[in-house]
Amino acid sequence: MALEIECLLKLEDNFFPEEERRVVKDFLHRYTMTRLESLKKSSHFGTVLKNRVLNNDFYTIYRKKNFIKKASNQKKLYISFVMKKKVGNAVKRNRIKRKLKGVVQKMLKVSNSINLNYIYIIFGKEKIYSEHSNSLFKSMEQSFKKINKE
Repeated sequence: MALEIECLLKLEDNFFPEEERRVVKDFLHRYTMTRLESLKKSSHFGTVLKNRVLNNDFYTIYRKKNFIKKASNQKKLYISFVMKKKVGNAVKRNRIKRKLKGVVQKMLKVSNSINLNYIYIIFGKEKIYSEHSNSLFKSMEQSFKKINKE
């Protein structure tokens, strides 16, 4: 609440435009954005990888009901993006992961089709590299709608 008031005061004063942008961005990030949190422990990966949900040309999605204790009140989506080493070199694999992450972030902003009560692991495939993000977004949106119906 105090941060919101500070943000509004900065907008009215307009004395420090650089600081103003930082305050507004910080406010939006803390209170409206869903943080993407990656899985850290191999035991967590093992637990989630037992439950495959969806497989298509671009990716394979695994999910499990959230079993990680949440310490803070922030909205968190536990999601990990994984690539096999057979897919290209490191640059190609990282670009595919960035594309997937961007699509998921866009989905969180545009539509609430991703359920935050689950943990997801997405295995990217090589076909994503040459695919445009708009068609990837549509495919991912359909996939998550299909997953949530189950």
